[in-house]
Amino acid sequence: MNQTLTLTGPGLRSAAKMAVVVVLGVALITICAKIRVPSWPVPMTLHTLAVMAIAVATGPRLAAATFLAYLAAGAAGLPVFSGTPERGIGIAYMVGPTGGYLLGYLAASWITGALALGRGTAGRTLAMLAGLGATYAVGLPWLGLYVPADRIIALGFTPFALGDLINIAMVAVGAAAVPSRFLGKIGR
Repeated sequence: MNQTLTLTGPGLRSAAKMAVVVVLGVALITICAKIRVPSWPVPMTLHTLAVMAIAVATGPRLAAATFLAYLAAGAAGLPVFSGTPERGIGIAYMVGPTGGYLLGYLAASWITGALALGRGTAGRTLAMLAGLGATYAVGLPWLGLYVPADRIIALGFTPFALGDLINIAMVAVGAAAVPSRFLGKIGR
């Protein structure tokens, strides 16, 4: 029996709406990646701001799909990452010193989106902190492949921690201004 999936009416509108959200999310992440303070081996960017805002606003499925689409665009060679094309493009960039943070942000997208659903400001803030913890949990060991072990914290955590906390605070304040019934609903 041959069955085909036909999207019509509300299903088509919903799929189109999600596709638009993903494309806009990839654009936001790319813009936030390009706003950077050059540093080595990991540049300071606004990735955390974009990832957390998308996760809180859309929920886990759409947030993870958005970051996965961002990674796919980068893997395909589009200059979406911080410092691209100067620091490399595509898979070559992704397996470099920042690769673990990129994977960590993918995990953070899901974790933050899932934990933030239906929560107030404090709950969403804790969800973002959990997502940030996942980012560092993957990013720091990966960075250890490129820098001496005694330099990992100094190069991969210390310069970024305060900025990441400020980004989370900005998302928390922004999300507090939006009625909770609108947060996390797009991807459901």
